[in-house]
Amino acid sequence: MEHTLVTSKKLKNRWLIALSGVLLHLSIGSAYAWSIYTNPIKQASSWSEGQISFAFSLAIFCLGFSAAFMGHLTDKYGPRMTGTIASVFFGAGIALTGLAISIQSLPMLYLSYGLIGGIGLGTGYVTPVSTMMAWFPDRPGLATGMAIMGFGFATLITTPIAEMLMANIGLTNTFYVLGISYFVIMFLSSQYLAKPPVGWVPEGFKEDKPKKEEKVTTTGPTLTANEAIKTKRFWMLWVMLFINITCGIALISAAAPLAQKSTGMTAGLAATMVAIMGLFNGGGRFAWATISDYIGRPNVFTLYFVIDVIALIALYFTRSPIAFMILICIVMTCYGGGFSAVPTYISDIFGNKSVAALHGYILTAWALAGMAGPILLSWITDISGSYATAMLVFAGMSAVALVLSLLIRRDIAKYAVK
Repeated sequence: MEHTLVTSKKLKNRWLIALSGVLLHLSIGSAYAWSIYTNPIKQASSWSEGQISFAFSLAIFCLGFSAAFMGHLTDKYGPRMTGTIASVFFGAGIALTGLAISIQSLPMLYLSYGLIGGIGLGTGYVTPVSTMMAWFPDRPGLATGMAIMGFGFATLITTPIAEMLMANIGLTNTFYVLGISYFVIMFLSSQYLAKPPVGWVPEGFKEDKPKKEEKVTTTGPTLTANEAIKTKRFWMLWVMLFINITCGIALISAAAPLAQKSTGMTAGLAATMVAIMGLFNGGGRFAWATISDYIGRPNVFTLYFVIDVIALIALYFTRSPIAFMILICIVMTCYGGGFSAVPTYISDIFGNKSVAALHGYILTAWALAGMAGPILLSWITDISGSYATAMLVFAGMSAVALVLSLLIRRDIAKYAVK
């Protein structure tokens, strides 16, 4: 395939496009650091821990459903517009959270952080992914891995900055400063985002003929988002992602007490483990997405669930703090990897016409899993009296996803272009 005659002077730098996408995701990924505000907010208000944590669950719920809507806008109007919308909503949501705390209004906390911030999350999440895939047709997995890695790593950057701000300027001022900062970073990053010119490919890139199990398309050149959601393939992929997120986010929500009760791990070591989990969550997004470029998306999804089944069963039996830490970090790589590999999987099986819209639709699985995971874990723990029992339930769910990861191959092959 020949590359377009567009000169390099007229082209944007695809690595700066990638940097813009990473900065966007680093900003919105700060939502994963919500737990560091729980105790300070509790001390500054009359709200319970459950009421405070619900703001995060609501934000994730709104993320999933706003992504489903905003993905269409990204496809239609481009990433600059949706990135700008995301910067306004997320920046305003964080800043207004500080106001909600200062006036002691729980409804406003849910409105600001949960609804407004959640819309900013979902809009910002889908904005750079399809754009970066278009700029990196030679390595689409690497492209999505770079963007979504930023979301996973964000807590490592946000936590020390937020704690330093809270210690020096107070809780409410921290949210004001962060809200303004996120708006500026996201707004400026969005202005550089743009799709490549029609027909452009990187110099020297030749589109290889795909292997049967790696890259297939539908019988037509592409499917629209509304056509794709009527297929079995879409819903099998949706359920796989839902199970992956449900198990992963449940472990994230209770990792420290789970480790302490299951293995006798000290509170200090458990806190260290939670920080290390963030590294594996972020690193898994990049590593698995890159690996998927070489072995194919169907293979990595099958590997996720093989690993999850084995690791979750092992977590049930292990009493060693170090072994527990290793196993839960392995599960975190698969949890993060699911997010980064799914956009390219969508492109592989439905074509690239409506990647952003379909990515938004499939993120509704995140919205529901974000609610279901912690609730399911609490319910199983209350009934059984043990966190460990939940590991077997999650292993069983992962086994179902493993079966689906094999069945989806048959459905893909049925409609593959030979």
